[in-house]
Amino acid sequence: MKKVKNIFRKMNTKQNETVKDQANGNSEEQKEQVGAKPIDEKDDKTSELQAKIDELNDKYLRLYSEFDNYRRRTAKERIELIQTAGEDVFKSLLPVVDDFERAIKSNAETTDIKTITDGVNLIYNKLKNTLSQKGLEEMKSVGEVFNADLHEAITNIPAPSEDMKGKVVEEVEKGYMLNGKIIRFAKVVIGN
Repeated sequence: MKKVKNIFRKMNTKQNETVKDQANGNSEEQKEQVGAKPIDEKDDKTSELQAKIDELNDKYLRLYSEFDNYRRRTAKERIELIQTAGEDVFKSLLPVVDDFERAIKSNAETTDIKTITDGVNLIYNKLKNTLSQKGLEEMKSVGEVFNADLHEAITNIPAPSEDMKGKVVEEVEKGYMLNGKIIRFAKVVIGN
């Protein structure tokens, strides 16, 4: 682009000199003797340069349009990805929901508490296994040294033994990690 601008500057300078020479009375024959190019050659050169500028401008506009289309397409794909990101997790949880629905139906007909308890435990284990397959892990907190990066302290109580001082005595709410990233801090009680 700089080359084209420089060429235009040179052409404008030469055209200005030609106009000055004509105003001073220098004839075309005198200019040809000095080495100036005829006006027809200059017009050809100008039209060539203008054609080159038009071509480059057209390429620029096409490239800009392609990039704009690419930007729009990737933004649309990103939105679709965000909207359907949890689809596989939900698909894997649907069988657990089905099991809960069957358990609710059978609870209406059954009076045996042990059967109901066993069914709920089976569904709970199935849910935990499904979530662990998707990368969810429980954080172990009870008996561990309090770590502010992993735990959220709710309160302090007197430690039940000397070795539990500064450690987690009770876990009020479990903490979870998803593929190594903490998604919920464990709410704990610390021994003093």
